[in-house]
Amino acid sequence: MAAENPNKPAYTMAESGEIITYGMLEKRSNQTAQLFRQMGLKHGDGIALFMLNSPRFLEICWGAQRSGLRFTAISTRLTADEVAYIVGDCGAKSLFVSAGLSETAAALPAKMPKVKRFFSTDGALKGYESYEQVRETLPETPIADQSPGVDMLYSSGTTGRPKGVKRAMPEGAFDDPYPNSGLLSLLYEMDEHSIYLSPAPLYHAAPLVFTMSAQRLGASCVVMEHFDPEASLRFIERYKVSHSQWVPTMFVRMLKMPAEARERHDLSSLRCAIHAAAPCPIEIKRQMIDWWGEIIHEYYAGTEGNGFCVINSEEWLKHPGSVGKAVLGIPHICDEEGNELPVGEEGVIYFESEIVFEYHQSPEKTKESRHPVHEGWTTLGDVGRLDEDGYLYLTDRKSFMIISGGVNIYPQETENILITHPKVQDVAVFGVPNEEFGEEVKAVVQPMDWSEAGESLAEELMAYARERLSPIKCPRSVDFEKALPRHPTGKLYKRLLRDKYWTGRESRIV
Repeated sequence: MAAENPNKPAYTMAESGEIITYGMLEKRSNQTAQLFRQMGLKHGDGIALFMLNSPRFLEICWGAQRSGLRFTAISTRLTADEVAYIVGDCGAKSLFVSAGLSETAAALPAKMPKVKRFFSTDGALKGYESYEQVRETLPETPIADQSPGVDMLYSSGTTGRPKGVKRAMPEGAFDDPYPNSGLLSLLYEMDEHSIYLSPAPLYHAAPLVFTMSAQRLGASCVVMEHFDPEASLRFIERYKVSHSQWVPTMFVRMLKMPAEARERHDLSSLRCAIHAAAPCPIEIKRQMIDWWGEIIHEYYAGTEGNGFCVINSEEWLKHPGSVGKAVLGIPHICDEEGNELPVGEEGVIYFESEIVFEYHQSPEKTKESRHPVHEGWTTLGDVGRLDEDGYLYLTDRKSFMIISGGVNIYPQETENILITHPKVQDVAVFGVPNEEFGEEVKAVVQPMDWSEAGESLAEELMAYARERLSPIKCPRSVDFEKALPRHPTGKLYKRLLRDKYWTGRESRIV
């Protein structure tokens, strides 16, 4: 696209309106690739980004992509020690940091003795070189040995240390067709005429991969600096967005806006709204389809790439709650010993696939992802079931399961009910100690109005759950927090909540 239409926007920063054209992206990613070679980085080496959503983010990723490097994007919510762990674990030779993260950035160089150079973007940081100033001194021509790179992203660390998903380096030329771009074209009719809105942090796998894949198709992207429910609607209208991607918590926040705010924006340009990352409560999704029409698409996949399920609105309305049928990999539902279970029974989800991945420097985690008998069957640790038509339903993460009196309880179902209560902004359900049953169900709620937090609302929510769920799945108690520790990508740091209740006890929960 840079050669055919260099003035076309590759991406626009939604709030500021700053445009990076395909011609600019080509030149700047070439300069960045020149920088990597000047530093002595070679095929297979790594860099890391600890950055807010910024115009520079994708320049650096594309520079790494055309240099044959592994690039690791790191959550900006992490502490300096957590960032240092990931940078050290992935073996990054260079680190790029947003000036807006100055407090954490100040502590990083001393914790990373193996990193060769530190760069700041979008402003100055003490002890860091200016990426923009260095880049401008370098040639805009391609490096002589272009080769495709690959992202190496880490889990959010919700159940322990983050683990890096390491895939084989791609073969072929830098600009060879990319499988993900083909999926976007085939499944969602995305092409060079599309305008794709990315409202989530680019350091997360789905926003980064989808945005770069859309650019391979020649689409124009709109990148939000940070998510805001009404701003999202405003940007759809302003930029005439045709495609977008969301997580269920974003749907919840938009639906809980006043009707006037939801209805004041023209969303008629939107032809495809994709969501993933976490199970979406059935009632929330019904409301979104009622509001936006049958343009909602869902997929289920992981950074590991071992399987990919998809479902459109028409299918979902016939199979409510499903995350779809597999288009990559063959799903199998197995018990704890690895035996395949009959249709309709819940168990660990494995995908039979030719995709090979490993967790970097974590052979025990890699081993845990493998089926005990069948080679080529791998799991992300999720639990679910298949129906007679081959549609997959997620129950929960295996690690979040509650065992109460020998009964397995998956808290996602309870969360899906409580989030529909009009007084609930956000909710987490998990197991807490119970002397008789081992664990009991606890709900921690972020109320819409903090002044209502208290015993009366707790009783109202427990009664609401009892009307809709079997007693074993209902919370025995409700606590309140002003804000839950939720990642911008929608994932909940549930461990941070549970740890308060398990301190000083032996527990299988990590």
